[in-house]
Amino acid sequence: MNNMTLPVLFGPVGPEMLIILGVLVLLFGAQRIPKLANSVGRSLGSFKKGRQEVEDELKEIETEVKEPVTEVKSEVNEASKELERETETAVNTVEETIEK
Repeated sequence: MNNMTLPVLFGPVGPEMLIILGVLVLLFGAQRIPKLANSVGRSLGSFKKGRQEVEDELKEIETEVKEPVTEVKSEVNEASKELERETETAVNTVEETIEK
């Protein structure tokens, strides 16, 4: 890993942050930066809330899907066991018939 990728991986630090702040002051003015930061903070909070709602909904959907799948799996297992018993009974009957 070279030094050029570290700021990208770990965010702006030191001189990079000072340059970013300087550009912000030039673009928006010193008085508008707190309002801008507040808006960004609210936007991030709203985004996090929306993301959490989507995650909760996905978990709910997962639960709704898992329950029927678990029931079907159980029914298939029961049917498989019943089929094995019936097959074994039929095989035993045929073997008994052949032995006679």
